[in-house]
Amino acid sequence: MSQSLEVEPQEAADESACFARFRNVQKSYDGLELVVKDFNLDIRQGEFVTLLGPSGSGKTTCLMMMAGFETPTHGQILLKGEPINDLPPHKRGIGMVFQNYALFPHMTVAENLAFPLEVRHLSKSDIKHKVHQALEMVRLEDFGDRRPAQLSGGQQQRVALARALVFEPNLVLMDEPLGALDKNLREEMQYEIKRIHARLGVTMIYVTHDQAEALTMSDRIAVFNDGVVQQLASPETLYEQPNNAFVAYFIGENNRLQGEVTEQQGDDCTVRLDSGESVLAKAVATQGVGTRTTLSLRPERVCIADDAAAPFDNQFTASVQEVIYLGDHLRTRLSVCGSEEFILKTPNAEGFDHLRPGQTIQVGWSRANCRALDI
Repeated sequence: MSQSLEVEPQEAADESACFARFRNVQKSYDGLELVVKDFNLDIRQGEFVTLLGPSGSGKTTCLMMMAGFETPTHGQILLKGEPINDLPPHKRGIGMVFQNYALFPHMTVAENLAFPLEVRHLSKSDIKHKVHQALEMVRLEDFGDRRPAQLSGGQQQRVALARALVFEPNLVLMDEPLGALDKNLREEMQYEIKRIHARLGVTMIYVTHDQAEALTMSDRIAVFNDGVVQQLASPETLYEQPNNAFVAYFIGENNRLQGEVTEQQGDDCTVRLDSGESVLAKAVATQGVGTRTTLSLRPERVCIADDAAAPFDNQFTASVQEVIYLGDHLRTRLSVCGSEEFILKTPNAEGFDHLRPGQTIQVGWSRANCRALDI
């Protein structure tokens, strides 16, 4: 059964501010199975929206439908208020950046950037000026005479980004553009793209399966799973207030405990864990007393209980299983509440004593930070 995306009122774009729009969009390749199911999304002018999800979740298909390389099976796609379902890709005024860069190997960097301007019949003087501006924008002004093979991966990606922006498109689409780069270069390019977006104010739709990348760059993120958007919100809202267990698990690290709801009153509930303990939690996506639920708790929201401190809503005895040093913080694996994979994160700072395997401690957390979600 198809499902519709529910957008929180504060997240929805009003009619006048809406720049790009998906309306009840569906896509099937075989006429039987929907890979995108009733996709609805309004994108504001100048916004950076990321489509995030695992492989096969439908995010790239949505991007390709906006680009014009795929046609919706049902629904409508609009750009600046005009339907574009039947408009060919080259008439949509959209820039595109791919993971494999898609640069012409026989052309120099400057010739690669000039190509989209030449097909639009700009004068030679205008082309020269715009190419120079684009090279300056990505800090490659001294590389115009080189060919792509003479550039590093990060430099090639900068050229691909400049080529997508050189003709001043209405919209820029990016499909896993940093997937081929190593970790340090990938992080550097995230900030580079974010800087360029802030400078130009161009509208961008970005596809990735990397949740850290999405959190770093986006104004809003649409989390996909099985062709359906599970939640659409700002990075902070997605991380701090996930709507369901999938979003909580996919965005950042997450402790999960399962049990049965024994009491529920308004937004508060009590959950009896499979291991027997009772936990106070915030009822987010529960189905009432007697139903199963998954508790979601971020590792950095778990505290080491101090006898001198005020008691926590939830406090339990834990056994330290493993301590991993990660520079700025310590990642400690605990055995607590029936879980052998319960994670505690503590800062590597003065005043924090390092835990040791085999040590018994008390840990606690507040009801507000423990979210009772679907199974």
